[in-house]
Amino acid sequence: MDTAPIKLLILDVDGVLTDGRLVFGPDGEISKTFHARDGCALKLWGASGGKIAILSGRSHQALPPRAKELGIELVHTGIADKLAAYDTILTEASCGDDNVAYVGDDYPDMGPMRRCAFPVAVANASPSVKRISWYVTKLRGGRGAVAEVIELLLRGQGRWTKPLLKSV
Repeated sequence: MDTAPIKLLILDVDGVLTDGRLVFGPDGEISKTFHARDGCALKLWGASGGKIAILSGRSHQALPPRAKELGIELVHTGIADKLAAYDTILTEASCGDDNVAYVGDDYPDMGPMRRCAFPVAVANASPSVKRISWYVTKLRGGRGAVAEVIELLLRGQGRWTKPLLKSV
């Protein structure tokens, strides 16, 4: 797969940016853990001119500050119909299907993954999601899988360079 046309990286959250576990506290609050390596790679992707969007079926109070910290402006959460939201994101980012890599792990991600140019499943994705993917990460969601994808894209585009690596 030629990754040169990829300009927009769309990410699911639960199972991709996190390990997918939902830890409920005594007051019903949910705890999520993000991987620092994914955050560093997302900053590299942005520094290289790439666009990032988050598309999640759930809403969570930790996500907006994390997205802001990483410079991610296109954040869609609490989404029941990911395919409709995918179309909205493409309009917001001024991109077409051929410019998109989508990283997912579960059934709701399959609609956008079937449309985008470069569908990616994390190592712990459902078998159905893996079957429709062009690439399956070696690392699990929430354990550096997003960093793995970004390095793959940047290397494929010839943008994995020392000046870029120094920019973060």
